[in-house]
Order: sequence, then structure tokens, then C-alpha cells
Amino acid sequence: MIIGMSFAKSIINKIIMSRYTLPFSKLSNNDVAEVGGKNASLGEMFSELTAEGIAIPDGFATTAEAYREFLKQNDLKDEIAHLLDDLDKEDFKNLKKIGSKIRKKIMDADIHEDFAEAIKEAFDELKDRTENLSGVAVRSSATAEDLPEASFAGQHESFMNITRKDELVHTVKRCFASLFTDRAIKYREDHGFEHMKVALSAGVQKMVRSDKGAAGVAFTIEPDTGFEEVIFINGSWGLGENIVGGVVQGDEFYVFKRNLENGANPILSKEIGGKAKMRVYTDGEDDKTTKNVDTPKDKQAKFCLSDDEIETLGHWCTTIEKHYDKAMDVEWAKDGESGKLFVVQARPETVHSSKEESRKLKNYSLKSKGKILATGNAIGDKITAGKARILNSPDESDKLEEGEVLVTEITNPDWDPILKKASAIVTNSGGRTSHAAIVARELGAVAIVGAVDATDKIEDGQEITVSCAEGQKGKVYEDKLEWEEKEIDLDEIGEPETEVMLILANPKSGYRYAHYPVDGVGLLRLEFAINNTIKAHPLALLNFDELKDEDTKDEINKLTEAYANKEDYFTERLSMAVATIAASFYPKEVIVRMSDFKSNEYADLLGGAQFEPEEENPMLGFRGASRYYHEKYKDGFRLECEAMKKVREDYRLDNVKLMIPFCRTVEEGKKVLKTMEEFGLKRGENGLEVYVMAELPSNVSGAERFAEIFDGFSIGSNDLTQLTLGVDRDSQLVSDIFNEKDEEVKDALARVISKAKKANRKIGLCGQAPSDFPEMAQFLVEQGIDSISFNPDAIAKGIENIVKAEKKSEMENA
Repeated sequence: MIIGMSFAKSIINKIIMSRYTLPFSKLSNNDVAEVGGKNASLGEMFSELTAEGIAIPDGFATTAEAYREFLKQNDLKDEIAHLLDDLDKEDFKNLKKIGSKIRKKIMDADIHEDFAEAIKEAFDELKDRTENLSGVAVRSSATAEDLPEASFAGQHESFMNITRKDELVHTVKRCFASLFTDRAIKYREDHGFEHMKVALSAGVQKMVRSDKGAAGVAFTIEPDTGFEEVIFINGSWGLGENIVGGVVQGDEFYVFKRNLENGANPILSKEIGGKAKMRVYTDGEDDKTTKNVDTPKDKQAKFCLSDDEIETLGHWCTTIEKHYDKAMDVEWAKDGESGKLFVVQARPETVHSSKEESRKLKNYSLKSKGKILATGNAIGDKITAGKARILNSPDESDKLEEGEVLVTEITNPDWDPILKKASAIVTNSGGRTSHAAIVARELGAVAIVGAVDATDKIEDGQEITVSCAEGQKGKVYEDKLEWEEKEIDLDEIGEPETEVMLILANPKSGYRYAHYPVDGVGLLRLEFAINNTIKAHPLALLNFDELKDEDTKDEINKLTEAYANKEDYFTERLSMAVATIAASFYPKEVIVRMSDFKSNEYADLLGGAQFEPEEENPMLGFRGASRYYHEKYKDGFRLECEAMKKVREDYRLDNVKLMIPFCRTVEEGKKVLKTMEEFGLKRGENGLEVYVMAELPSNVSGAERFAEIFDGFSIGSNDLTQLTLGVDRDSQLVSDIFNEKDEEVKDALARVISKAKKANRKIGLCGQAPSDFPEMAQFLVEQGIDSISFNPDAIAKGIENIVKAEKKSEMENA
């Protein structure tokens, strides 16, 4: 009889528990209404994806029914509804007061005994089925949360390292109260959600000891551009709050999805972040579960993930993306005790996935530039201007007028109610996955994050221009500058038969321009990649111990401290820079021009002056092909070749072709090809094609002989014009003579195109003239040019001119 009563009591307890709590193993994406999007997603992954090798910490969720019953038992539903009826929905002036009253009512209410016991029992069961459960994380999950059309990310509270059962019950109530943070109330108003129809579920999950390890986020698309072929991973030492909140500039990694599948090197880039602070547990100090401490210097200088861990996260992200069949925003953590990686959360990415594919592109470009006040990470590609308004906290929101630029240390979800008023956001702290960056993308606003000292360099009330249209680096300029906005309507332009290609220098710009209507990259300038990503002269790295200037040695040591040796620093970073562009356009061809710095420009690199000659006329001196086999630079060229070999072999990016600039004679060309072969790059091997720039009169007169040793030509119209007319293009005194439309220049162009075609070699041209002058596009089309390469801002006009030229030629031939 006693056994029967005990059994019956057990059954009743189970029924009560299932009303109030559900383990992750019994949850799926079908349970959003019961446990919210966040917890439903965790249950789905725990049930379906652990078999795929993804580590997801076990846990349980409280139910929406439990939340509604909590309101009913404490007579809170009508009270909260009445308070919300009084909300000023125009200016939200009483938002703070009403939100505070609602939260206090919830925190003063009691959790019913049955619900409290169900939480404690679920906690005990989690302990029984989990090894070494030292504490749990408790996260809020709204029943309408993380749907593609409305992400509630960051609106509600999370609590870490909860260790006691009574503390857990209290924390669940704190989660309930967070449904009515000021930002969450405003968010629901903005998105048309009825407050009292949204319930809250608390997700209780085994705590990953990332306080002793690392944590961060990952997007299965490039977060700024929506480019779908890469995974972006952002991370730092300690708990993930610093990355999600943008408190620190974390390490950044890009992973190429294609190479995850084919076994080639998938890591396209690794950028080390400052990681000045790390968030750790407090053991309950001052009722706070975490605090920020200074990151040890040796950790700041190291990547928070190894290459193997980056690759593992890449595989997990693609698996999650395929399972959900949509782009995903994933939170990850690395346990510092076990060294294991975990996925602790995943939600649909809501910025790019909700946008319709547009056939219109917009280009922004400044007409003039002024004094730069601050720089940081550019979010998006737009430009705006306005008065700077420096705010220290959201409490000062009344100071921000519509259309002003918000300048502050950092933003978090508490800022959300006022951010729509700002024409741009500039923050001292934060990275590409910080709160300010995410909100800017959602609003389509201009933002610069991680600008370090913007609040010191920019004056309150000062007129400024915020530009994100100049690559990855965003710039804040003094005064209100003028800019242009050009719209490219792909449907109106039409598709030309002549190949249209891009001229690029900044590696990360590949993600931005990959969807442009082009046939690839006709010119990737390697010297710009060296200048932007390496910063040091290759010979200064190879002969570091011989450097005479101690300050230069210190700077180079800082640049290379995350690398085993300085040679690896050069080859890895340069190969990643080129691989990023090549992956962005794969399988379209990308023509990489080997470095074409002049000696004075090489001397400007760190340590360069010690290894470069002083020349009277560097334009015609030790540059291009002449450097590559010469004893003064041959070792530096070896590093360039090794980097290109990595791109083609380690990354398997066989769409990369190499090009030799300023090759004066055929014999010099042979020497360069022999040197390249010596360094592992043999023309014809594994399909390697090597082009030559046609930019000297000797390239024109001897084109048929150059065609015997090279696979194609690219006309450098600036140098060819300069050397055909004998005009220094940098001299203001004779600048009026420099003219690409001159008949002698056109004659040279016609001859080299004709000779290349006869030799069955491809030939293209890189330059602005065909976009600036329709008659030049007409001339080149008539000569039968294979391709024309433009800077991105000239693509629309260039395509338009080519299409018109082709139609005109077609009519004349008809």
C-alpha cells in the first residue's frame, strides 16, 4: 500500500514537473509557443545535432504555462496591463518609470510552491545526468523570440554561475522581470507584439567554464555584406558577455565553407584583437555573478582559438545552418577546465536573411576629404553627416536630437529606444558583432565601432562626417563633407559581351563586391595587401636581428607576436589576404599582380629604408620584374611566391593567376619565370597561368615575343601613356599633356591588342578611361579587347559605356 502511494506521488510529481519544466531532450523547434525560440532551438540541437558531433550543454526550460500561472496567482496580469496602458507611446517619456514599477511588482511576487519544487527537482535531475555540474547559466527565452521576422536577441537578461537551488528559483523570477526591461517594452512596441501575449521561459543550462577559457559568437554569413560563402567567428578570453556586449575588440576569423567540405585550408583570415578585459565569475560578490578583470598580457597577444578549434567551429556552424536551412547566429564557449568547445545558443540571423534580393546596388563616395578625427571598424558602406552628440549613458537620451550622430563609449540593449533617432553611431569599444554593429545593420544605419578615443577626439555639437565607404576602416571627418550616391540598376544596364572585371586592393572588400555583375578581378595589387596587412618590409622580417633601429624592432615585434616566426607572419598573412579575394569570387578568375612598389614606397614600410636604394627617378628604377631575380630583393620575392603557392595549393584556389609588372625585356621575363619556378611556382604546373603587364613601349613592340613566354596581357594604361608620351604623370607642370586618348597612345593600344589576339593570348585593360570617356570604351571594343577592369565606384558607368559601344559596333557591322 505504501509502495502504491509512493508510486502515485511520483507520478503526480512528474505531471506537475512537466507542466512547469521540460528537459532539452524533450524539446524541438515545434515548442516555441511553450518555451520560446531560444530554448526550443537548444532542445532541437540537443536532440538532433549531438549525434552530428556538436557539443551542446544539457539543461531544461521552464514553460510558458508556468509564467502565466505565476502572473495569475499573484494577480499581476491586469496590474501590468493597466500600467502599460498609461505608457507614452509617442515619446516614451515615462518608459523608465513604468518599466521599473512592473519589474518591482514581479520581484515582490511569490513563486508558487509547486513551481519552485519543480525547478529544484529539474535541477537535481540535471545534476544526476551531468558530469561535474558546478553551476548553471539561466537565460530568458520569450515565446515569440528568435523568429526570422523578429529577433529579441539581447532584450532580456541572462544570469551566470547559479549554484544553489533557492538561488535558481529566485533567478527564474529575475528572468520573468526581464520581460519588462525598458528596452524589451520598447522593442515590442516597435515590432507590434502585444505585451501580455508574450510569455517567458527560463532556460537552465550546464555552465561551461569559459571564464577560464574563451567564448564568442559566429555568423554563418558575413555579417556586414551578407556574403554566404564564409563563416565569421569572433571571440575573446573569458565569458562571452564581453563579445556580445562589445566591451572588447575580440579576435576575428573568417572560414571558407567550400574548403570545409574539400579538406583544403578553410581559414581565410585571422585578426588578433586587443582583448583588454576578460569577464570572470565573482562567487556572488555584491549580488553580481560576473565581473571584468584585466586580461594578462601574454593572453592578449595570443589568439583565443587554435586553428583546429576554428575549423571545428566552422564545421559545427555549417551543420547547424544546414539543419535549419537558413543563416544562423551561433554563440560558442570553450571550457577552460576540459579544453572542450560547446555551442550554447543558436538563432536565425535576422538582418540579411530578411532582406529581399535587390537588383540595385548603391555606391557611396566622398567628393573631398578633410581632417580625420577617429577611425574604427566600418559597419556597412554608407556615408552620413550631422552634429556629434556625446552621451555617457542612455539616461541622457533627451540630449540627442533627430539626425545627430551618437558618440559614446559603448552601447548595449538599454540604448535601443533612442538609437533610431541617430543618423550614425560611433563607439570607442566593440567589434563587428557588438550590440552597436548589430543594431546598425538592422536599422540600415551608418556605424563605426572600436574607434578607441572617439569621445576624446570629437567635440560635442561638432559637425562631422561619418564614412563607411572606404573599406573595412570607417573614418570620422571634421566638418560636413559632400559625397555622391550612385545607384546601379542591374536590369537597366544590360550584360556586355566584353568581360567586366574589378580592380581591388583591400582583401575584405571581396565580400562586399562579390555580388557585383562582374567576371572576376582583373587586377589585385599585391603591394597594397602588403602595405595594409603586413606593414613591414619583407627583408626587415627576414633580417630582423640586423635591424639598426630599436623602435622599428619593437613595432615589428608587436605585429608578429602571435606568430612562431616572422617569415610565417609574412607568408600566412599575405596568403590569407589574397585567398580572401580569391574565395570571394571563386570560381571566377582573380589576377594577382606581384608587388609593384617603387623603391621609395618600399622604403616607407617598417624597416624598409635600411634595405632600399635612394634613386633619382624611382618610377623608372628598381621596380617590378627587375627586383624579383635581383640579389637585393630575391629573398623578399621568395616570400611573395611562397604566399601565392599557399593560396593555390593549401587553399586550392586555382582561380588565381599571377601577373608580372614592369617587365622591360623578354629576357627579363624569362629570368623572373625561372626564379618563380625555383620558389615552387612553375608556369603550367597545376594549371598556373602567368600574365605580364603591357605598360612599356617594349611590351607593345615585342608583344608576340612576350606572348611566347606568358599566358596573357593586362594593359596598364597609366604607365603606357606616360612612357609613350614621355610624361611624368606625377608632374603638375606637364599634366595637361598626359592623355590616354592621344592618337599615339591609341595606336600603341591597338597594336598590342592585335598582336595578343594573333598569338591567341587573352588581353585586358585596367583603368578609369573606359568609364570616364565613352569614346575610349568604344575604341577598345572595336579593337576586340577581351576584358576591361574598373575600380568598384566606376563599374556602373563602365558597364553602361561598354554596352553602348557594343550595340553601336553591332549596328555598324550590320
